[in-house]
Amino acid sequence: MSHFKNKTIIITGAAMGLGLATAEVLAQKGANIVLVDYNEEALNKAREELATRYPDARYVTVVADVSDEEAVKNYVNKTVETFGTIDGFYNNAGIEGRQAPMVDYDIDVFKKVVDINLMGVYYGLRYVIPVMQKNGGGKIVNAASVGGIRGVLNQTAYVATKHAVAGITKNAALEYGKDRILTNAIAPGAILTPMVAEAFKQVNPDDPKAAEAEYASHNPTRRLGLPQEVGNLVAYLLSDENGYVSGQIIAIDGGESNMYGNP
Repeated sequence: MSHFKNKTIIITGAAMGLGLATAEVLAQKGANIVLVDYNEEALNKAREELATRYPDARYVTVVADVSDEEAVKNYVNKTVETFGTIDGFYNNAGIEGRQAPMVDYDIDVFKKVVDINLMGVYYGLRYVIPVMQKNGGGKIVNAASVGGIRGVLNQTAYVATKHAVAGITKNAALEYGKDRILTNAIAPGAILTPMVAEAFKQVNPDDPKAAEAEYASHNPTRRLGLPQEVGNLVAYLLSDENGYVSGQIIAIDGGESNMYGNP
């Protein structure tokens, strides 16, 4: 499959987790991929592994902290300098922060979560959208979360920022649909990524696997999601096959977000 051939896609938070899983799906389809992450060692390792497995794709890596506006400008500029355009943008980088009751939440951690999860997404939109306007359109997928469509105990900063991502997604779709820019957000539930594994360690430091099993037991599918399943959804939303889906917050959680008061 090569229907992303000559298409240029930026992925933030690309060194691991859902960013890397999406990069792998797009690499299989022949995309030009700009891998952005703050972790240079992990980023270079990801590029090496992708290039070995999928040599037909083209790769550029950019080390960037998405909470730094100048760093965001740099990854956008480097993409345009290298490939001439931006066809798709997976605005994925984010952190969970810490788990604590609202009134006990560490203020500095809260601000860091806002800077990365909200301001990082906003900066990305602010500098990618003008490139897409100039080039006649594009596709954007922001990373929200089921924490962007419902509450999650002890994760106030994460939930607040992911709700904000959902809102900014809807506004971007409204404001720039006329420019043939379709903007959506995905809302993953518990997907088996390093960030989710770390969350289970916080829930049960002595036996994180037990916490994982307990969480999965309440899902309608009785399992957690896989990163590639998210990557496949993102790839569709970024592809030419998506011509009319915009302004949506799409849950990918096995149906769990539909449950209320059910075992």
